[in-house]
Amino acid sequence: MNSYRKRLPTNARVLVGLASCLLLTPLVASPPASAGTATTTLPVSITITAGCTVTATAVAFATQSTLGAAIAANGTVSPTCTNTTPYVVSLDKGGGAGATTTLRKMTGPASAVITYSLFQNASLTTNFGNTSGTDTVSGTGNGTAQPITVYGQVPAQTSPAPGAYADVVNVTVTF
Repeated sequence: MNSYRKRLPTNARVLVGLASCLLLTPLVASPPASAGTATTTLPVSITITAGCTVTATAVAFATQSTLGAAIAANGTVSPTCTNTTPYVVSLDKGGGAGATTTLRKMTGPASAVITYSLFQNASLTTNFGNTSGTDTVSGTGNGTAQPITVYGQVPAQTSPAPGAYADVVNVTVTF
């Protein structure tokens, strides 16, 4: 053996070995470099079509024992139409025999009737009907419900037999 080589003490050899491991470890443990990337776009879309829905609350006249004076009650018709969609609300004559959009008829016991009218205004001067023009209500949708008050009146008339009287009026929203 060569005597000119000096041996390192054992603890120094361990330190040199650990230092060598620490220097090599990052090279061995590091993840491989990225090979590349790819990109694209993701289209997202929606189509909004013109549309409307409609709800209504009843015009419910108070209980009466006679019809010697006019009785008033209100209800609402609420169209909900897409934003900027023009619409027209109309009310038909109802289901009472012989009814018109000016004089509607609620039917009760033994086919007895009570005449009533529906109006667009609180002064009860503008009929609410189904002829295009002044007896319908027009508007433009804004995406939310737009309540329209329906003013009802039972005019003074001969009181029919006691009982429940009713009618069903169809609401149409044209858009």
